[in-house]
Amino acid sequence: MPATDESALALAAQLRALSDAELSALLGAREVRGASIKDFFDLADALLDPDSIQLALGRLDRSALVTLATLSDSDIPVTAQDAAALVTARGAASAAVAAHLAAAARMALVTRADDRYAVPTAVAQQLKGWPALGLPTLDELQATPASAALVPVSQTEVRVTDAGSAEHAFATSTSIVELISELQHESARELARGGVALPDSKRLAASMGVDIERVPELLDIANRAGLVALDSGRWMPTSASADWLSGSSGQRWARLASAWLERLPADIRVILGHRAHAVWGDQLQEYVDWLFPAGGEHMRERVLIYTRDAQLLGITSDHVPSTPGTALITEGPETAAAAMVALFPPEVTQVYLQHDLSIVSPGPLAPAVDARLRTMADVEGRALASTYRVSTSSIYRAMAVGETVQSIRKFLSGISLTGIPQPLEYLIAEAGNRYGLVRVAAMDGGRASVRSTEESMMRTLLVDHGISSLGLTRVGDRLISRFDQELVFWSLSEARYPVTAENANGDVIVLKRPTAARAAPAETVDTTASLIERLRLGSSSDPDVTGAAWLLRQLDVAIKGKVTITVTVQLNDGSTTDFQLEPASVAGGRLRALDRKADIERTLPLSKIVSVSSAR
Repeated sequence: MPATDESALALAAQLRALSDAELSALLGAREVRGASIKDFFDLADALLDPDSIQLALGRLDRSALVTLATLSDSDIPVTAQDAAALVTARGAASAAVAAHLAAAARMALVTRADDRYAVPTAVAQQLKGWPALGLPTLDELQATPASAALVPVSQTEVRVTDAGSAEHAFATSTSIVELISELQHESARELARGGVALPDSKRLAASMGVDIERVPELLDIANRAGLVALDSGRWMPTSASADWLSGSSGQRWARLASAWLERLPADIRVILGHRAHAVWGDQLQEYVDWLFPAGGEHMRERVLIYTRDAQLLGITSDHVPSTPGTALITEGPETAAAAMVALFPPEVTQVYLQHDLSIVSPGPLAPAVDARLRTMADVEGRALASTYRVSTSSIYRAMAVGETVQSIRKFLSGISLTGIPQPLEYLIAEAGNRYGLVRVAAMDGGRASVRSTEESMMRTLLVDHGISSLGLTRVGDRLISRFDQELVFWSLSEARYPVTAENANGDVIVLKRPTAARAAPAETVDTTASLIERLRLGSSSDPDVTGAAWLLRQLDVAIKGKVTITVTVQLNDGSTTDFQLEPASVAGGRLRALDRKADIERTLPLSKIVSVSSAR
């Protein structure tokens, strides 16, 4: 078996030949921390560390492990065809051997040179030590059958499963509507250690009508779908959320389900794809434990996260794939959405306006109607039949986003099955008369000013503890804040004042609610890019820059490990020849090495050495 240093030598050369994209993928897959890595030899050493190797082996399925373990028994590098023959000789399936070797090379679990593959000594030793870790031997990898038979879904369960999945899907979509609506009123703070601050979590849970433990799960689903995003440490709706809120129930669910499918890792997608018609739950988990024998808690957690969200989205119900869920995995979001819409209760577009200022929907309200109604009424209860309530402050809120008395009356008349009751007519008229009593303008320097024609209103603004954070101070006939117009306007609006925004000429303007600028996590330092840059600077492929340093580093590794290497030397006539040497020392610009084949000591000028590689 080759020596460990020889493996490092071969691996370092392989790593050096990778593109930046390939290096980035490798560093991410192997979870390399690059603080102490200065060149490709350091990287090779890090990748050949036993803990790093075990982590990587945990990402391989049983079939790939059989290929790797079989190849580790070979004393010489072999082609993919030869490796397939070795696997076949052991009685295992060999159809995917080439793909397994390519994947293992991308993970730096094998070295490749001239289309021949070899397993580094450290990887082979780790595999041989598996029994001591309670993991299977090569023979056990081949011989042990799947630990749990897959239980097919019976046709008698389909109706119950689909009814349950539709209920989950509708509830989750509705909860995310409430999440976005609440974040439109007030963003939520993300803690530095991760997770939403407790007061905000309680507020969001109450708004969505769910247990507080469910908040991070629903927030994750909404974030994955690009509907909310972190912006300066605050969770806010994105610009895409407006279109989602006005879409149909089927369109809403399709976006959430599509995001779930798109984020599925390739290995889990294959597993679920093969089991789109089978019970998941414990049977699926036992199968995953068998398929990834070294995957351990890592694989269990990954599968749990995606199957948990599948349950919330109605892709499964009680761990059984639903008709829409099966269609999503096997045919795609469009077919799945059509299947889910058929299970949803029919939407309604008209409501009952009541004398007590409440609004009752006799069924699930069409999203476009619901989205607009929310601008002028507060949601009191969300279910298949929802209730809303109109108030003076809710009418102010509608006017703040551009509604008028006339547009509110026209909309409510159009959706009402009972006309507009007199108390509601009076409320709308009264709110319209008072709206704009408080006006916010922008000043030079980015500050805002507030004015009102009623002196009593000005005094109220000054003593209201609910808006004290605005720091309003009296200057003549105005109140001045150190904050900008948008922040002051929306703060007063949320405090239920009849506030409007105005420009420098005193004309009323409509301000848009702030949304997150992008549906992406906050930027972080790209340590992978920094590491790749450091590797390139330390081991440039340009011989005029660091070619000599690379050569000396290779020779140093070979000398310390007493490794036999192939040294290619340029002769005086311009041709080259190879020597199989065991380097002894480098001094005075010359390599002294033992040629065991000729049983002589050779001294070669470093300037004549073209390349160094592992002995073949």
